[in-house]
Amino acid sequence: MPILSIIIGTPLVGLLLIMILPKGQVALARMVALLATGTAFVLSWSLLFRFDRETAALQFAERQPWVPELGMGYSLGIDGLSFPLVLLTTLVTVVAVLSSWNVAERVRSYFAWFMLLELSMLGVFVAQDWFLFYVFWEIGLIPMFFLIGQWGGERRNVATMSFFLYTLGGSIAMLLGIVALYLNTDPRTFDMMAMMQARGGWTQAFQMAPFVAFFLGFAVKIPAFPLHGWLPLAHVEAPTPVSIILSAVMLKMGGYGLMRLGTLLPLGLEWFSPVLLAIGLVNIVYGALLAWRQTDLKSMVAFSSISHMGFVIVGVAALNASGFSGAALQMVTHGIITAGLFVLVGVIYERTHTREVTEFGGLSTRIPIFSVLMSLALLASMGMPGLAQFVSELLVLLGAFQRWGLYIVVAMVAILLTAAYSLRTIGRMFMGPPNPRWANISDIRGAELAAALPLAFLTLLLGLYPSVALNLMRATMEQAVAIFE
Repeated sequence: MPILSIIIGTPLVGLLLIMILPKGQVALARMVALLATGTAFVLSWSLLFRFDRETAALQFAERQPWVPELGMGYSLGIDGLSFPLVLLTTLVTVVAVLSSWNVAERVRSYFAWFMLLELSMLGVFVAQDWFLFYVFWEIGLIPMFFLIGQWGGERRNVATMSFFLYTLGGSIAMLLGIVALYLNTDPRTFDMMAMMQARGGWTQAFQMAPFVAFFLGFAVKIPAFPLHGWLPLAHVEAPTPVSIILSAVMLKMGGYGLMRLGTLLPLGLEWFSPVLLAIGLVNIVYGALLAWRQTDLKSMVAFSSISHMGFVIVGVAALNASGFSGAALQMVTHGIITAGLFVLVGVIYERTHTREVTEFGGLSTRIPIFSVLMSLALLASMGMPGLAQFVSELLVLLGAFQRWGLYIVVAMVAILLTAAYSLRTIGRMFMGPPNPRWANISDIRGAELAAALPLAFLTLLLGLYPSVALNLMRATMEQAVAIFE
């Protein structure tokens, strides 16, 4: 059974059903979206029982000719790098749909674009043909353009154009890299596995230019300094559910692409690794500094994502098992934690119509369940031991120290800054005397709670038992770093 095609086709079916619904069937559109994303979630998570953790080979592979004259194929498959991100995508999309329950304008269009966005993200993670990968990558531009442009804040037009131009520019560079590899593969093909077999004849001098071209495309999505300029504005102006998807999954497309590229062009990665380290460290410290300066909750989480994704870049630059495993795990843990943060920011904004930390205070006595969940997410974001992100960041630091030594001490500054703004936010929001403005505020409930609780559970589970995720990745990571030994 072509299970991967069924998984990525499920949101497409949801999209088609929503489009043919009669105008005004708002409740039905919501239910179709939830059913479609829920089905993709169940199907993908059911693969946990069938996924072989002892092999790095592609699993559930599907291969069909697409344009054989040009070497293009409909080729799908998952391994220890992509499978956890597929699981993350289907979970976070369900969470985003639940967080969209109160969307009241152009509801059918809103959820239709959401379905297309999920199809794009899943396609990127399962594609095993570089041209097919590129098609799915580009499809994601369209729904994001409309979701921010039609349902965003006051500056949504500026945010939309910034996102579109940055991403399109990076995509053009990536396409040039894909074409360069295609022209130097004999026989010419876009198949990832065939290119892996052909790379033995690619010298470091050849690999350098395509690596940089690919990196520019992935760096925009990560986002890596100095190509991060689109992210804060897009996050602030996007509807909260779109921010959930953007930060929790779409940024991971860049990190995933970088790790996949590293195994295809290992000599290019080895040559570029000092630059990667420098960019990653700048991301970590610069993002943390910018997050520390924010009083708007959404801006703070957006800038913190720049910092946390810097750990992914540094992990890849380590070129060893600890670094690669930490980078892969960091994408998963950051996705879970930042999704939880944006869900909760949306909850508090819906009740108070403000995201300014200074306007709260004493909320722990008013809304205790929300206070516990938000505090848990903030503590996890700062890397508290026993919570999800601690192990991933520790693995990255260990791997980077093995290769780069004391250069990695720079990252310690950012860890302290992250702790400072996270604890400051907890103190200002939940401690001290209650603000009388929020005397009648209601606690988190219903669909909001259904969206937040699974993320809180996974934050605890991956903090206490990180091997749950690391065992899925281990064989693939060991094979990836064997190239550099």
